Amino acid sequence: MDEHEFLAGRFEQHRTRLEAVAYRMLGSHSEAEDAVQEAWLRLSRSDAGEVENLGGWLTTVVGRICLDLLRRRAARHEEPLGTRLPDPVVGPAEGADPEQEALLADSVGLALLVVLESLRPAERLAFVLHDMFSVPFEEIGPIMGRTPDAAKQLASRARRRVRGSAPRPDSDLTRQREVVDAFLVAARDGDFEALLAVLDPDVVARSDLRGRGALTVVRGAAAVARQAIGWARVAGSAWPALVNGSAGFVALRDGRPFAVMGFAIVEGRVAEIDVLADPERVARLDLSGLR
Repeated sequence: MDEHEFLAGRFEQHRTRLEAVAYRMLGSHSEAEDAVQEAWLRLSRSDAGEVENLGGWLTTVVGRICLDLLRRRAARHEEPLGTRLPDPVVGPAEGADPEQEALLADSVGLALLVVLESLRPAERLAFVLHDMFSVPFEEIGPIMGRTPDAAKQLASRARRRVRGSAPRPDSDLTRQREVVDAFLVAARDGDFEALLAVLDPDVVARSDLRGRGALTVVRGAAAVARQAIGWARVAGSAWPALVNGSAGFVALRDGRPFAVMGFAIVEGRVAEIDVLADPERVARLDLSGLR
């Protein structure tokens, strides 16, 4: 085995963790894969023999790549904060495959990712690396050109936002599925009262219909119930699925997927609904395992 093959093998040992970091930073599968590939290119061009902690070095590099990308987005006003849904991780209803489980190792549901999308790039980096991947602030600070204390303050600010905005979903997947199925049946039947019974009074429904700048938010059980009945009239059928590790489904129109719906179930009721219905993004998702 030559030196290049040996280095590639060592890199592959860290790929899953690196993709998990990049996915939480960018909210995009394709961009996360690109960031990890860029980290490999930088590693292959460096003197890897001088790297004592390869995992830490690679995590730092991926963090810097993601931070640069988020800053470029902000500079171009490409995606104003909080105006897009992240790419969902969609798997069969009976359970995610090992790769998906690794990507969602800390139960990063869509509700949490939506909150991360609203953070400023430096806050997101500090929170993701420290709170989710235990990277010390002494390593995080230099990535963003700040002191460790400044990085700690950024993470603390992000933590307050996350705790105040992201719900803590029920962990019982069977119960989640019962609630989601009841929601779907009520919506199809146009049963407004049954929908109100399954929705939290303060439920929030977010819909990303056309990508950039198209995120719409509906609040309150009555408004969300009316929207759900309208969605059900459009959808002919649905495939049950796991969406970021929680019960959800893929809505079909004319036999083809046209929307992915993720749910946050809190105390037996639907607290949040996230709908990705941007045709281009839905088309890029691998949904073949659901059929």
